[in-house]
Amino acid sequence: MSQYQRYQQQFRDPVAVGRGRAQTAGREKFIVRTYNHLFLAILAFAGIEAGLFYTGLNEDVLRLFAGNSLLVIGAFVISGMLASSVAHRVESRAMQYLALGGYVLANALIFVPILTIASVYAPGAIPSAGMVTVLGFAALTGVVFYTRKDFSFLRGVVIFGSILALVAIGAAYLFNFALGVWFSVAMVGLAGASILFNTSAIMRDYPEDRYVAASLALFSSVAMLFFYILRLFLAGRD
Repeated sequence: MSQYQRYQQQFRDPVAVGRGRAQTAGREKFIVRTYNHLFLAILAFAGIEAGLFYTGLNEDVLRLFAGNSLLVIGAFVISGMLASSVAHRVESRAMQYLALGGYVLANALIFVPILTIASVYAPGAIPSAGMVTVLGFAALTGVVFYTRKDFSFLRGVVIFGSILALVAIGAAYLFNFALGVWFSVAMVGLAGASILFNTSAIMRDYPEDRYVAASLALFSSVAMLFFYILRLFLAGRD
């Protein structure tokens, strides 16, 4: 570094320096708020599931979805796509909270069949799938935070992959074939891509007043990862 460059480094504009520090602090606060809301959403999801199982209402929900496993999977994919759309468009704080609460409740109902089946036929699958989900989410999040890489290019992959998943579900319904292990593996990969994309967007792109919407997008990705990892554990027990 030349003497002139050292001089510039030492006496650079203090206003610009202060502005940069304020922006960094604001982004860090936004990230903390986002992950706090994600944690609360997961707790709310677990609480709703516990309430449904404790009261026996899970059996009623299971009967409602009986014989419609493809409908459950389709509803899960569609709700995830809607959640992603809402997370990137809604500006009102009240609407962000409404969307997050509604999505957590909807997921709690959608998860009832697979959790009920797992609790009866493969009791250890639920905690095992939960642990793998936590480790996978932590690893993918660490990749983004450590590398600082921009994963916005994965947006197209997530959208196209979700559309392909709906096509596969529709084909399975029309031609009466099962969506086997290959589908769950592909969806786990799609969930991983979604986590990378959303985490990158949280670091770089989201306005700092949309931490609720950002947590909604992350919750959608984590729920997808857990759902299909649990399906893989159940397939392994068959």
